[in-house]
Formats: sequence, C-alpha cells, structure tokens
Amino acid sequence: MKYVSAEEAIQQVKSGNRIFFQGAAMTPKFLINELCIHYKDFKDVEIVQMHTEGEAKYAENPYNESFKTNSCFVGGNVRKVVNSHYGDYIPIFLSEVHLLFKRGILPLDIAFIQVSPPDKHGFCSLGTSIDVTLTAVKVAKTVIAQVNPKVPRSHGDGNIHINEIDFGVQIETPIHSHQALSPNEVEQQIGANVAELVEDGATLQMGIGAIPNAVLSNLHHHKALGIHTEMFSDGVLPLVEKGIITGENKVVKNGKIVTCFAMGSEKLYDFIDDNPMVHFKEAAYTNDTAIIRRNPKVTAINSAIEIDLTGQVCADTIGRLQYSGVGGQMDFIRGASLSEGGKAIIAMPSITQKGVSKITPFLNEGAGVTTTRAHVHYVATEQGVVNLYGKNLKQRAQALISIAHPNHREALEKEAFERFGR
Repeated sequence: MKYVSAEEAIQQVKSGNRIFFQGAAMTPKFLINELCIHYKDFKDVEIVQMHTEGEAKYAENPYNESFKTNSCFVGGNVRKVVNSHYGDYIPIFLSEVHLLFKRGILPLDIAFIQVSPPDKHGFCSLGTSIDVTLTAVKVAKTVIAQVNPKVPRSHGDGNIHINEIDFGVQIETPIHSHQALSPNEVEQQIGANVAELVEDGATLQMGIGAIPNAVLSNLHHHKALGIHTEMFSDGVLPLVEKGIITGENKVVKNGKIVTCFAMGSEKLYDFIDDNPMVHFKEAAYTNDTAIIRRNPKVTAINSAIEIDLTGQVCADTIGRLQYSGVGGQMDFIRGASLSEGGKAIIAMPSITQKGVSKITPFLNEGAGVTTTRAHVHYVATEQGVVNLYGKNLKQRAQALISIAHPNHREALEKEAFERFGR
C-alpha cells in the first residue's frame, strides 16, 4: 500500500470506470467527497454500491452528470436518483451480489473502501462492513482505502493485507453512527407479539429499526439465544450483557454472533472492536440458505411495505417507486423455514402513518413481489399473529383480515368475498 494524498488517489479514476463503494457504517465518505470535488474531470463513471450512509453528492445535481448510480440496494440518500434516468437498481439477493463481481458481470475498475491501520503483521480490518466488500477488493483492478484509526478491528474474515491495497489515504474521523429508534406504542405491541413466537435456544435474524428493537426488548426472560444474521445493531447489547444471547445451541459458529455488517452507536462499535464473540463473514456465507438452516430454531424477523390477501409480500417498492431492495429477506425466510423448529416472520404495522391498510386486496400497481406467497409463514401486526403455512387462498385471506386494522376489515372482507366466495 502506498500512502498518498486524497487528490493523488482520485487521479487513479478515469472516465468510463466502474467504482465500488463499501457501504453502511464503513462508507468511505472522505474519498467520495474528494471524488465529487473533481467531478468535472470525469464522465460516464458508474458507481456500484449496496447501501451507503451519509450524504451522497454523486447522486445529486450537478454531480450526477458525471456519475451514474447502479445500486444493489436503495437507501434514502440515493432513492431519488435510482428512480430517475441518472441511476438504476439491480434486483438481486444479498447472498448473490458478490457473484456479479466474481463472474465478471460487473467487472470493477476501482474499489473505494475504509480500513483500520495495519497491525504488526500488515493486516488491516474492514471494520463493520464485510458483506460484499471482500470480493470487490479481490476483483477490482485498483483498491483505494481511507485508513482510519477509528475503524474497529473486527474478528472473522474481514482482514486484508496491505499488499491487497494499492493506495491509502490517512484520515482520522469517527465512522458513521446510527442512533437507535425508540418504538412507538404500535411497534411495541408488534414486538411483544413477535417475541411470543421466539423460543428459548432460538437463532435470531433481525434488522435495524424500531420493530426489531421492540422485539429484542421483549426477550429479557428468554434463554440461550443465538445470532446468525446479515446485520445487527445496539438492540442485542443488553441481551449479551444479561447472558441471554450466548449462542450455545448454535450449530454454525457455536457461541458466536455471526453477521456480515453492523451499524449503530459508538457503544456498538466499542463492543465489536477486538471482540472474538462477534464473527464477521461475507454475505455469501451469512445469507446462504444451506448454512442458515443448519442452526436450530432459526427465527427470521423481517418487514413489509404491504401484503396482499394471498400472502404476497412487497418489501422493497411503493408501487412503481423503488424504495429499498430485495436484500436478504428471501435468504432468511427460506433458511428459517427449512431450519428444524424455525420460524419465518413478517412483522409490520397494520396501517401506514396516513391510515392506509398495509394488508391489501392486491399489491399496488408496479409493486415488486419480494417474498412469494409460497414462502410466507408467520405474519404479525399489532393486531395479532397468523401462520399462513398450509392454508389455502380463502383461509389466508381470512387469517390476514383478522390481523388487519379494524377500520379496514369490512372492506377487505368484501374484496375477499368477491374474489374467493365463501
């Protein structure tokens, strides 16, 4: 690795290049901002990414005249550009994103990453975001890293030698932090309903946000829980401190919290730093259905934007608007379903903040089916929990109506009768 200035590093970028950005808390913001400063020097530069954090100037005017965003997941900072002619979205399971690079479907010219300083053996840590970054580093023609002592050194597979990095730019700044959302009354009830499905000894997968936090806050009387997930946040910390999350019943990485990325507060990053209990793996591993199913009682908790009366789940679009991405929902829904004693759960409020029912006769026009009706098992709202597995279309409709908001049940009953009869 050759240490250079940020300006020297950006000189490696040429018009027509395809650049990968490491994401989540490890988003290399300093390098990205430097790239945008020199945007007039480039044209037709393609940005490939998962979910970056912070300001995404490259997705805004006038920078998007030089940079096209081609995203495998959609966060709020690129949502507008992805839904415009300056960007686009690739529907793909998180478990397969690395194959786009490995198989040369999206060959990478440059990878922008963020790492810790090298240890005495010359190894840097990719910190809290391994996901698809390891493959990007291996296949990119040029690897440029911002080297930051604030990056926690994580255990697992996220260590790369300085010989794998072409150019390093030294900085010192806190990595992106995300403060936990406090669940409201509805979310607390959903959390309580879902927590009743969680058995002692279960292996959990959950995301970030108010509902996962509400579920975790209701697990303080459980025992011997494990974590095998694509990501985790601060909500697990109290359960680790109380000895509730031990991983003692896990088959895969017994005793370890297994994840491919993490995002949260400084306290979370302090917990991760040099902690052998937390094992970071590539998304190709964490989200591999064959690996997920080996653990006992895998309980996968995911969310939805809307569910139709047959059980089709839309979790990544609002009608025609690309809102987020397929991500790992299907990876874990299937893995949990195949696990011995596993439970695949979709949890969501029964209505939107504007009072619109999230349980609908039909998905909105243009909506994507993230999880098929054949894959859906448990659905939870603040109104209750139902299990759709083995139910026919009429039974599914009645079950879902029973956990819809009371204000919408009559209209849904009418729609169900017109479609399915009695």
